[in-house]
Amino acid sequence: MIDVSPKFNTLRYARAEGFLFGKPETMTRINDRSVPKGDVREVARTAGIMAAKRCSEWITFCHPIPLDWVEISFEMQETAMKITAEVRSVWKTGVEVEAITAVTGALLNAYDMLKPLDDNLSLGEIRVVKKKGGKSDFVDRFSTPLKAAVLVISDSTFAGKREDKSGRIIKQFLEQQAVEVAVYDILPDEQERITARLLELADQESMDLIFTTGGTGLGPKDVTPEAAAPILDKEIPGISEAIRKHGKERTPYAMLSREVAGVRGKCLIITLPGSSNGARESMEALFPGLLHAFPMMRGKGHKENNEKHGKNERENKA
Repeated sequence: MIDVSPKFNTLRYARAEGFLFGKPETMTRINDRSVPKGDVREVARTAGIMAAKRCSEWITFCHPIPLDWVEISFEMQETAMKITAEVRSVWKTGVEVEAITAVTGALLNAYDMLKPLDDNLSLGEIRVVKKKGGKSDFVDRFSTPLKAAVLVISDSTFAGKREDKSGRIIKQFLEQQAVEVAVYDILPDEQERITARLLELADQESMDLIFTTGGTGLGPKDVTPEAAAPILDKEIPGISEAIRKHGKERTPYAMLSREVAGVRGKCLIITLPGSSNGARESMEALFPGLLHAFPMMRGKGHKENNEKHGKNERENKA
């Protein structure tokens, strides 16, 4: 199976469809509810819902997903019955396989009920017609890459006694996004020095995004939040809440971290934990949604993202 533990939950939706083809008189008997084995559509609907819920038992690499909603609907045609399945879940991975399994289960049950009546029955055109949810729905693109700085806050790393891992994790993560890492610095745990460097990067070097790592705990030398908070024009508590929630689901110690995040001018400043796991999990918690802060800061609100979503939905329907 694919490890989805780093992912965060989003609303997932999928719609699939398929057809049962047969004689016109077979479709008439489905409509008249005169099939000897019973009401074909009601049995197929029940079977389709059950199939969606048991998808992971049949499809080897599917995760067991808590489904929030499954619906099966029918469209009768002269020589076919179209079956549509819709599935919705708030979880870490998509539900398109659940939707297509629901369609297949419904079709197979309908076929079984009708096969004594029609030697020409066949199934076909089974496909996913729409899906949404997950990281791809929340990716913002920029004509010019955002410019970022990564600051490692650690006395021992500054003194050359310890190799930096967290800053490099952040740097490598950002390089996979629409972000150019222009600055990578190591500073000691000195509040005034940290503040001064943040001001230089935000005000003079025109950074779009600054990440610090280290100095967010409860130790006597942990002063990064105190260095960053006073220079912020606006705090963004949701960023820190997302980091701690994501971390708390993996280790209880995450609740002891004191990250702060906010905006200074046109620059977004975020303080992250100093541990390599904490840095990695924080980045996983924040992306890709974090970069949507920039169109908002530039006065565009959610317009660009909404237009992209509309385009995706049109493509899915095509």
